[in-house]
Amino acid sequence: MACYEIHDLDQAAMGGETRAEVYCEMGLMYAAGRDCEQDMVAAHKWLNIAAVKGSDRAADLRAELGRTMSKVDLALALRQAREWMTMH
Repeated sequence: MACYEIHDLDQAAMGGETRAEVYCEMGLMYAAGRDCEQDMVAAHKWLNIAAVKGSDRAADLRAELGRTMSKVDLALALRQAREWMTMH
């Protein structure tokens, strides 16, 4: 599996999973570098989106990850999440 971005919200409900769960898994994929290059900004972005969509697990993971990130990277991740949510 390659890294990918979800551009169509219908894609986010694959396999009967809720959107928040899919977004959380995206965040974990980027955080671990599972089948892609590790990217903490992208990981935080997707965990943030999942948390906004209702995932308590993602909210906890996002907070934990955020404590390890620089202020610049954290600001970038938050901006990317906000832009994505505005467009979708």
